[in-house]
Amino acid sequence: MELGIRGKKALVCGASKGLGRGCATSLAREGCELTIVGRTAATIEAAARELQALGGSKVTPVAADITTAQGRAAALAACPQPDIVVTNAGGPPPGDFRKFSRDDWIRALDANMLTPIELIKSTVDGMIARRFGRIINITSSAVKAPIDILALSNGARSGLTGFVAGVSRSVVKHNVTINNMLPGVFDTDRIRSNFEFSAKARSMSVEAVRAERLGQLPAGRFGNPDEFGELCAFLCSAQAGYITGQNMLIDGGTYPGTF
Repeated sequence: MELGIRGKKALVCGASKGLGRGCATSLAREGCELTIVGRTAATIEAAARELQALGGSKVTPVAADITTAQGRAAALAACPQPDIVVTNAGGPPPGDFRKFSRDDWIRALDANMLTPIELIKSTVDGMIARRFGRIINITSSAVKAPIDILALSNGARSGLTGFVAGVSRSVVKHNVTINNMLPGVFDTDRIRSNFEFSAKARSMSVEAVRAERLGQLPAGRFGNPDEFGELCAFLCSAQAGYITGQNMLIDGGTYPGTF
């Protein structure tokens, strides 16, 4: 399917690896002009070279921390009028909520709620003026089914979900959509760090925790960032203009609910 986004300008955060890289890969293949953001210069520059080879369109790397005002300013200076924005920041650490300080909560809110809101605020009016915009927030399946050791993530991402539910419906008449993608267990550095935390807390090996978690997945495997990226690309497509304010769960059937 031709998605109708060739030549569109896309800003993808956390794009050097994992789910952000999966989204950037799919958008590159569709011919988008990419600006990709990551914290480490060498890593994000290497990603840019590899992505450039996929689609042939321009790929601009920005080494910055998107969770800071300075990082967002650098990203938007490199891509001042994006047609597509994929917000993505590393999840906060797991742990017992009793041990989290106020500063821990503020950091989680800054990264996983306020940063996406600031990026939306900075880009949505330009999208409205151009009559095209697609904003995707990478959140978590924990928004649908909270995970007890991820209290910081549960709270911050649920706050973003509530915000998006309102604003997305006020802009869709301008062909601007805002949706959230909710990943389950994908084979990324993030899930590996969670396995390490659980292994230590339960006095188990990481391999045993991984095998246990794998056995709980109806799909019988972990997700691949590339398939996550393909859903992202469709939600960014010209054909997806009637989809907004949705929480798109992609978890291999793990969530047991009907709704």
